[in-house]
Amino acid sequence: MKQLRDNGFVLILVIMVMAVIALEMFVLASIANTMQFQSNTAYLRACERNLVASGLAWAKQNIQDKGRETFDKMIQLDVTEMDIRDAALEVTISMPSDKGAQVRISTSCSRGRQTLRADDQYKIELYDKQETTLRARKSPAGH
Repeated sequence: MKQLRDNGFVLILVIMVMAVIALEMFVLASIANTMQFQSNTAYLRACERNLVASGLAWAKQNIQDKGRETFDKMIQLDVTEMDIRDAALEVTISMPSDKGAQVRISTSCSRGRQTLRADDQYKIELYDKQETTLRARKSPAGH
């Protein structure tokens, strides 16, 4: 009779240990999903910054070269060599004045099921016609 009670106790103990392990696995899986989401978001933000920097560099070069055929047109730049999957970069340069030009940069990049899109305006200021140094800053309130 005592042998039957011991076997039942061991069975309940094993079931309880399995339930505790299952609960721990559930918690760890949700933490892993949160970490993956946050790492994807950080990656996409870094890709967005790289795309914006590339668009600004391209715009500055075209303003310096006075390439009139690129002004007031949306130009889609090729970003395949940046090795960012599902990325797009569009740049529109307004007609520059003596002080500078407005540049609208639209970016899009994806990773997994997340997609990050941004559309901002930047002002590229020309400080001195003899200097080749240009400076870009984000326009206030997207203007």
